[in-house]
Amino acid sequence: MVSIILAFESSADETSVAVVKDGTEILSNEIATQIKSHQRFGGIVPEVASRHHIEQITILVEKALADAEVTYKDLDAVAVTYGPGLVGSLLIGLTAAKTIAWAHNLPLVPTSHLAGHIMAARFVKPIVYPALALLVSGGHTELVYLPEEGTFKIIGETRDDAAGESYDKVGRVMGIPYPAGKTIDEMAHRGKDTFKFPRAMENDGTYDFSFSGLKSAFINTYHNAEQRNEILNKDDLATSFQAAVVDVLVDKTKTALKQYPVKQLLLGGGVAANQGLRAALNDMLIEFPNTDFIPVPLKLAGDNAAMIGAAGEIFFRQGRRGDWSLNADPSLEFDYE
Repeated sequence: MVSIILAFESSADETSVAVVKDGTEILSNEIATQIKSHQRFGGIVPEVASRHHIEQITILVEKALADAEVTYKDLDAVAVTYGPGLVGSLLIGLTAAKTIAWAHNLPLVPTSHLAGHIMAARFVKPIVYPALALLVSGGHTELVYLPEEGTFKIIGETRDDAAGESYDKVGRVMGIPYPAGKTIDEMAHRGKDTFKFPRAMENDGTYDFSFSGLKSAFINTYHNAEQRNEILNKDDLATSFQAAVVDVLVDKTKTALKQYPVKQLLLGGGVAANQGLRAALNDMLIEFPNTDFIPVPLKLAGDNAAMIGAAGEIFFRQGRRGDWSLNADPSLEFDYE
């Protein structure tokens, strides 16, 4: 059954509306970024984010429909992120989606922001199950097992900071504008791993992560050098920090692949754009010749509505529906294995 879905994403500081066909073809994907508004604060300010969503969302709906060359009559459903995320931001997208669904008598499909990040891999090639996903973003770092379509089971997660959050905190210390991930990745390709920062929980036998100790070690190294009027090479600092993050992510993923023989390894989330991580995972998978590596496209690694359309199409086919009482769930999680 061919389906055309209007999708909404507003979980943080990106307002996005997309039109997706069959969950695998992007007809349009409009994104209004708020980065410049939040840079001066060094991170997302929830109230500012919500106001920007209100200003942009109806404009983006019109653009998405026009670019896709469809009308409301062509739509089969409306998919919307209802969690996790900032509650005020989520409510703007939810209100817009529910209004359109009600006004045009369309099914409303509640969709997880995290499922969207993972299912963006559908725009690369069909997903073959069982699969394993490494989800790495500003708010989440998880290993997720997908035994079948539409089912997501957490087998490992961060016990403190997410990897992307750590990048931004380390970037703030070095004076790098928010978001710092891309800049640190670029710097990491110019330096050397001279500081040998700790790799927490690397050999503890679990699939869980921890980055707070690495963050603290970095900050202490940087501040101690400042107190001694010692100038550290920032490229070397970036290389050493990224090496510690990537080593742990790859090591945990490798351990999981040994216990969960899967057809594909999916990489999603904002940190999926990190070139160092992509290269390290690709090299690691030489040991798993029967596992295909599918990182999401770079342009879809960040928050966007197309990924919600990809996940929402699966949930639409499976009969998942939301009614007019659907509310935001800022702490929404996958089930645990």
